[in-house]
This record gives sequence, C-alpha cells and structure tokens, in this order.
Amino acid sequence: MISLPKRKSPAHPPPLIRVNCSTIVFLTLCVQGRRPLLANSNAHALLIAAWKAADHWLVGRYVVMPDHVHLFCAPTGPDHRLRDWVLYWRYLVTRGWSDSSQKPIWQSEYWDTQLRRGENYDAKWDYVRMNPVRAGLLENPEAWPYAGEMNVLRW
Repeated sequence: MISLPKRKSPAHPPPLIRVNCSTIVFLTLCVQGRRPLLANSNAHALLIAAWKAADHWLVGRYVVMPDHVHLFCAPTGPDHRLRDWVLYWRYLVTRGWSDSSQKPIWQSEYWDTQLRRGENYDAKWDYVRMNPVRAGLLENPEAWPYAGEMNVLRW
C-alpha cells in the first residue's frame, strides 16, 4: 500500500462557479487555542459588523460558539476569493477587539467546503444549529442568542 504524505494545512480550492446554480460555501473558523472568546454580545456584534463591511461575500446562516464559528456564505461576484474575504473580516474583528491580551484571536487556518446540492445546505444547517445543544449550553437551539441569518442564500 502506498503511503501519501499528510497535509500540513487544509486545501482551499476556489469555489466552482456554475451557471444557473448557487455557490454556497460552508466555513468553520476556530479561535486560536480554542479559547472561549466568542459567545458573547460584543464578539457577536463585531462579527456581524465585519461581515457587513466585507461585502464581497454574503453571510447566510451562522452559529457563533464559544471557541469557533460556523457560517454559510456566497460570493457576490465570480472573481471574489474566499481566502481574501476571510482574512479581511477576521482582521476587522481583531482590530475591533477590546482586550488586546486576547490577541491573536483566530487560528491561521479554517475549514471550507462548497455545497453541491440544496439538500446539503439544509442538512448541514440542521447539524450546525444543534451545536449549542450538543455542547450542553442549552436545550433548545432556537434560544441560542449567537446565531442567525444575515442573508437568505437560495439554492
């Protein structure tokens, strides 16, 4: 059996833009050292403001957990690079972060995957919205205050 070398960081292939079909990417970004910095109203407001300012991609549904963020996003044009967008809004959040002793905020890498079918969006959202419940933070996912939908991303 051939042993392939292990990848040191995730691959980030550019999203495949298809005619007459939505481009939706599922992202997961973690706090450096998995510190519980994000599940509070200040961090939530910073994220929303950064996503609004970084308008080359639209954020759809999202869940902010204490140490990571899950979100669905879609490009506003065919030549907007996901990596550049992620770097920009992470920079905006970090710049606005009030406690400098907690910087740097983000792990350098993130996980991204392009959804291939509409049912993938619904299935992944069902999984993501249950994260606070699985983490034991509450019993009803609708009661989690650090989740929402900024833009409706239609398949």
